[in-house]
Amino acid sequence: MFSHKSVLLDEVISNLNIKENGVYVDATLGFGGHSLEILKKIKRGHLYGFDQDIVAISYAKEKLDKQGDNYTIINDNFVNLKSDLAKHGVTEVDGILFDLGVSSLQLDDETRGFSYQKDARLDMRMNQSQSLSAYEVVNSYSYHDLKNIFLKYGEEKYASSIANNIVKTREQKKIETTLELVDIIKKSIPAKAKRDKHPAKKVFQAIRIEVNDELNVLDKVLDDAINMLKVNGVLAVITFHSLEDALVMEKFKKYTTVDSNLKKLPYLPKELEPKYKLGKKILPSTMELQENNRAHSATLRTIIKIKE
Repeated sequence: MFSHKSVLLDEVISNLNIKENGVYVDATLGFGGHSLEILKKIKRGHLYGFDQDIVAISYAKEKLDKQGDNYTIINDNFVNLKSDLAKHGVTEVDGILFDLGVSSLQLDDETRGFSYQKDARLDMRMNQSQSLSAYEVVNSYSYHDLKNIFLKYGEEKYASSIANNIVKTREQKKIETTLELVDIIKKSIPAKAKRDKHPAKKVFQAIRIEVNDELNVLDKVLDDAINMLKVNGVLAVITFHSLEDALVMEKFKKYTTVDSNLKKLPYLPKELEPKYKLGKKILPSTMELQENNRAHSATLRTIIKIKE
């Protein structure tokens, strides 16, 4: 069994303001840790859980079955959240959760190629039926595309050097595994840059985002999720890096602030006031950081619908 602790578990459950008869969505089911706690509180409600990973779904189902049967698991990318829920007759919900961290299942399974600390074939696909994997990115993307991905999605200072060395290496032989790629990255950056954090962390993040189109998917689904909330409904999002967090902040700001042109009006009619308000930014407690290494860099943000 894989080890797993749900990040910011108590804070998520508290901020979702769960109703016993409410309809809730866990858009990132994973091991079902958050879902289980939601299910405990919705005796007369229903939970919908999304995951692309069949293995994760089997673990979650085993856990949730012990609690109740008032849940439905949807094996799909959460980008299709709105259309998938519509198929179940659901057009509005009381709460939605996105936990955007790579699951323990994917990190701990050496065969999935997500970890820069374990040797595996380059993969990083959250949906294992899709064709694009880290192998294709590393071995077929141009120098310029690799450099741009490392800069944009990894904020990697040495993107140019790393991309250049990847291209040189693959001219001799294909780059097959995670540790082969790690070696190339280590040779591409100065010694001082290797001291604080693992030198491959940013590049692996960038490739994973590219393979799974994570930021574009998130940008689209946040609009759908916000618009599906009932009055007093809550959308909770846990991010793990600055790119995700900036995207979430920008999206939440769009829905909770008055249009700049309207601010010039001497009086703002109530119907033009924002329908949503921001919740407080929440970070893991000192205790959680000590007990759960994967809570580091996690940030919980919420948005609440306050009127029709």
